[in-house]
Amino acid sequence: QLELLESGGGSVQAGGSLRLSCVVSGFTSSSHCISWFRQAPGKEREGVATIDPDSSTKYADSVKGRFTISKDNAKNVLYLQMNSLKPEDTAMYYCAADLVCMYWPDPERMGYWGQGTQVTVSS
Repeated sequence: QLELLESGGGSVQAGGSLRLSCVVSGFTSSSHCISWFRQAPGKEREGVATIDPDSSTKYADSVKGRFTISKDNAKNVLYLQMNSLKPEDTAMYYCAADLVCMYWPDPERMGYWGQGTQVTVSS
């Protein structure tokens, strides 16, 4: 059974940093593309960053230069380092995975999801 479990969310002031983690089980991080999505209240779920099996990465324009996605294949853990956080980064952050990577950042094409971790950035 494929499972993803996020952690690391919390409350931080603008300009601060957080690191999110996503532990994957039932599959390996070296075989799937794994992504971070976020959803703010009243808004659609949006792709934040993704990392392919070959470790190539893509980012949403809104987080480029501030967020870094990475993974540890030996531990099957995905990370999202978030720096220079802004109030508009406030959202529930989700880890998601799929065998097919070409449709990112369409959340409808991701087959597996975690439960999410809340990030709140205050001004």
